[in-house]
Amino acid sequence: MPRPNFTAVTDFTCEGFSIFGWQHRLILFVVFLVLYLLTLASNAIILTVIRLNRQLHTPMYFFLSILSMSETCYTMAIIPRMLSSLLSPQQAISIPDCAIQLFLYLTFGINNCFLLTAMGYNRYMAICNPLWYSVIMGKRTCIQLASGSWSLGLSTAIIQVSSVFSLPFCDTNVISHFFCDIRPLTKLACADTTIKEFITLFISLCVLVLLIFISYVLIVSTILKMASAEGRKKAFATCASHLTMVIVHYGCTSFIYLKPKSQNSLQDRLISVTYTVITPLLNPVVYSLRNKEVKDVLLRALGKKPFS
Repeated sequence: MPRPNFTAVTDFTCEGFSIFGWQHRLILFVVFLVLYLLTLASNAIILTVIRLNRQLHTPMYFFLSILSMSETCYTMAIIPRMLSSLLSPQQAISIPDCAIQLFLYLTFGINNCFLLTAMGYNRYMAICNPLWYSVIMGKRTCIQLASGSWSLGLSTAIIQVSSVFSLPFCDTNVISHFFCDIRPLTKLACADTTIKEFITLFISLCVLVLLIFISYVLIVSTILKMASAEGRKKAFATCASHLTMVIVHYGCTSFIYLKPKSQNSLQDRLISVTYTVITPLLNPVVYSLRNKEVKDVLLRALGKKPFS
């Protein structure tokens, strides 16, 4: 039950990186702005290249194009307001705007998780059933997997946002983060949040651990069972960068959402930068720009490689 004597909160203030001085915040602003612009540019390049080149109309690049769109929306939900708060800290954000930001963050973030699982399934099929791959991973299957990812992201976000904003907020309105996230918000509630925290933990376990971990453990175990050493080497070379990104991105995310309550909110914010700013830029580089097919298309577009 909420406390009998309290002042109802009408808006929030994200603490962000206000603990740092002006010069440090200005450096962070420039760094994050450059990373953000590079993320937008690289995703735009990938989408354009895949759209215009028929050679890239394959299941892998279909999922990469969907991931690029989702990553773009994901960063746009968080980074512009974060950049603004670096220049002008302690900006107020209304409760509806905070709810919208959390909804967009969860929708696209969870969609990315399920898309990566779909990409893992795609790679698994390519390794285990190369002869049947084109039949199993047809256009209909790819669309169903992508639609399922969007639907699960949307429904999970609705559940989480409804759960968090059904809580009463009172007295304190300073969010110890640079955006509206679940844990910092529940800390501000003046009611018992045990059930809400259990819901968050359950969803985090399902999305971060069961889907991502199991799908990629399945891939690695399948590669290890391959009889040919050359085949294992080639398969690992294909999946190595992808697996590295999954481990870095979701290792940091799991640390934030699966660990016990922490008082070190600054540490949590710095770790959150990894999966909100850095990996959205690394994703297009690792998944697309390092691929030979994409590089060949880009070189031809720049006139540095003749058309075959």
